[in-house]
Amino acid sequence: MFDFNGKTVLITGASYGLGEAFALAFADAGANLILTARSGDLLEAVGEACRAKGAKVTVETGDVSIEADVVRVVKAGAAEHGKIDVLVNNAGIADLRGLAAEHFDAETFNNIVAVDLTGAFYYARECGRHMLQNGGGSIVNITSIMASGGNEVNVIGYSAAKGGLLNMTYQLGCEWADRGVRVNAVSPGFIVTEMTRPALEAMGMDKWISSRTPMRRVGEAQEVTNAVMFLASDLASYITGADLLVDGGTNASRGTFQIPPIHHEWNADTPMVPTDYEPVAPRPDWYQALEGGIPGIHYPLPEEAATE
Repeated sequence: MFDFNGKTVLITGASYGLGEAFALAFADAGANLILTARSGDLLEAVGEACRAKGAKVTVETGDVSIEADVVRVVKAGAAEHGKIDVLVNNAGIADLRGLAAEHFDAETFNNIVAVDLTGAFYYARECGRHMLQNGGGSIVNITSIMASGGNEVNVIGYSAAKGGLLNMTYQLGCEWADRGVRVNAVSPGFIVTEMTRPALEAMGMDKWISSRTPMRRVGEAQEVTNAVMFLASDLASYITGADLLVDGGTNASRGTFQIPPIHHEWNADTPMVPTDYEPVAPRPDWYQALEGGIPGIHYPLPEEAATE
């Protein structure tokens, strides 16, 4: 579907998860790659997999929250490939403790903002300057459905950082539009990767997510990848400052039932067209699986408890 032959794509947070999926897909589409992340061994493994697909790959470890690292990675990548056509601002962190805002510590808040927002700005600025000097380019920021609304499972640091990144997308999309650099965002909903799938299924989170999503399922990494590649490509040549939601309809909804609404029972003589979706009954077993929190964060893992 996409042709990136002759293009160079820089991807942050490329060592695993969505970043790895993006790298492999762009390699399949003919792109050459500049890959960066903090985890050197994991990053090199992704680089080797992309080289096996025929891509020219530059691997540069670095921390997006450190300005000097960002400058170094962009400079090295541009020198190696001669240009940078696409930036995918993917690197991000969150906080799995699930703390309410009134208990959220400043250090964690600042760390999330430093990576998810400030680091994205550093890369957008450095790559943007390069693209402006070369007459064009495309930047895709990976935001989140949490960027445009509250959610009971979100945490304040992540919400603030992703909201800032979305607004930065709008600003840069407008500011650089007449100079040939497009800036857009992809906002994923709840997406599973092959790495996270076992944990999500074991805890029942996939069922909970499906129950509150209009499409009644979780998203797949490839579905986010398709959106990123579209906005990065010339197929989106007249699109800038846009946010493409990949969320199964979640953001379009102002409430999607988990327990069947009472009015469904009122109209028993005109039932809904049958669906595979099974509504959530009160106090389902899989929901209660998380009652005690996340193992290893809120209470010790069994092997940890045995050594205490």
